[in-house]
Amino acid sequence: MNVTHYIGFDVHKKSISFCVKTADGQIVEEGKLSAERGALRQWAMARTQPWRGAMEATLFSGWTYDTWKPFAAQLDMAHPAMMRAICAGKKKNDKIDARTIADMVRCDWLPVCYVAPPEMRELRRLLRYRSLVVREAVRMKNKIAGLLMETGSPYNKEKLHRKKYFAELVKNLEEVPESVKDLLRLTRGAMETFEATQKQLVKRLLAEHELGQRVERLASIPGVGEITALTWALEIADPNRFSSSAQVMSYCGLTSALQSSAGKEQRGPISKQRNAWLQTALIEAAKLAPRWNPQLAEVHERELTRGHRNRATLAVARKLAAYLLAVDKGGKPFQLRTPPPAEAAATAAEGERAA
Repeated sequence: MNVTHYIGFDVHKKSISFCVKTADGQIVEEGKLSAERGALRQWAMARTQPWRGAMEATLFSGWTYDTWKPFAAQLDMAHPAMMRAICAGKKKNDKIDARTIADMVRCDWLPVCYVAPPEMRELRRLLRYRSLVVREAVRMKNKIAGLLMETGSPYNKEKLHRKKYFAELVKNLEEVPESVKDLLRLTRGAMETFEATQKQLVKRLLAEHELGQRVERLASIPGVGEITALTWALEIADPNRFSSSAQVMSYCGLTSALQSSAGKEQRGPISKQRNAWLQTALIEAAKLAPRWNPQLAEVHERELTRGHRNRATLAVARKLAAYLLAVDKGGKPFQLRTPPPAEAAATAAEGERAA
């Protein structure tokens, strides 16, 4: 199908501005649509020419993309951090943004980002909601401890959130207002609700057959649990879009920014352009994984001897990301590869010389 029209969309909560251009840059049509599925479908069905469109990735772009995808010859999502052509202009409004995106599409300059399938995005939404629920449960736990400290009531920190101990503690509190006891019970009830909710969400996710099998393979890596495996599977979606472990480490925010000019290189802090959900999951897993994984423990100890604990954790997270990518792309449970005898002997000899 030969594309004759190139369309740029500037998507917002209530309205969507669009600009239709031909291959030579001539404007065919401009306008504004109501951000409703019925209006978008009606507009798309009225197109008489094959078209290719693009929009910037925003909170509202997901359902818009799904609505228009069946009608377009090609529909892309643009990476917002790389849309320099929009943010660098002196003059900026919805009409100009739509024109700029249309020009980037027809000139093939659009910085396209990956769009996961709708079913994968639906499961990912559940997992991200679980993170919110877990944070709220932690807030409730902290609130219980805060109320007890505020009223000068001693408690056992290790047993505080056990059901039997908590009930006895509240019952035996002395010189504490009844309002505080009521607040403790309410907070405890909210905490239990949040914890039950997050367990239900995890159970629902693992009930998905394909996802469950994928998580089982990823969890075969020593030090990787269900939540880390779920986060990896749903945030990465398709592991084959990464050609190397270096790419996936960059995507997970485990590499530092690099500025190079005139033969000089300068490394900055960890890049903020990353998948924050994956970065958090891998860093948290890297703090505990060396306890169960001898290879990761070796990496941690080697980096720790250089005197920086955070860098050691980061090195473990990178190794963990490489393991996860290899297992996910291979489609088989984790198996540690042993080097050939000749290579092992050479490595041992180098170690002896270094010693």
